[in-house]
Amino acid sequence: MSIKRINAGPRMSSAVVHGDTVYLAGLTADDSSLDVKGQTKQILAKIDKFLAEAGTDKSKVLSANIWLTDIATWGQMNEVWDAWVSPGNAPARATVEAKLAAPGLKVEIMVQAAK
Repeated sequence: MSIKRINAGPRMSSAVVHGDTVYLAGLTADDSSLDVKGQTKQILAKIDKFLAEAGTDKSKVLSANIWLTDIATWGQMNEVWDAWVSPGNAPARATVEAKLAAPGLKVEIMVQAAK
């Protein structure tokens, strides 16, 4: 079975396709000055882009891991998530509070999807 790497760099790839499964890296917003809603919108747009490049879409997302720097912003993130998620196709999901890699980042999301 072949492996396709999308946006591959020396440390990581943004997405890896193996067989009929697409694995996305933990994605963060490009603009860390945005609030949780704004960062979540940017991340979900990236997810849409990488899934499309891998030959799939959000209706095929199997699971999602979400990290928030402040769990009190869970509701704000969910407002954006709920508007984005494909109706009837909600993935298995976990959301936790964690420190993220760079100051200003408030959200990180990683998904796996079927093709």
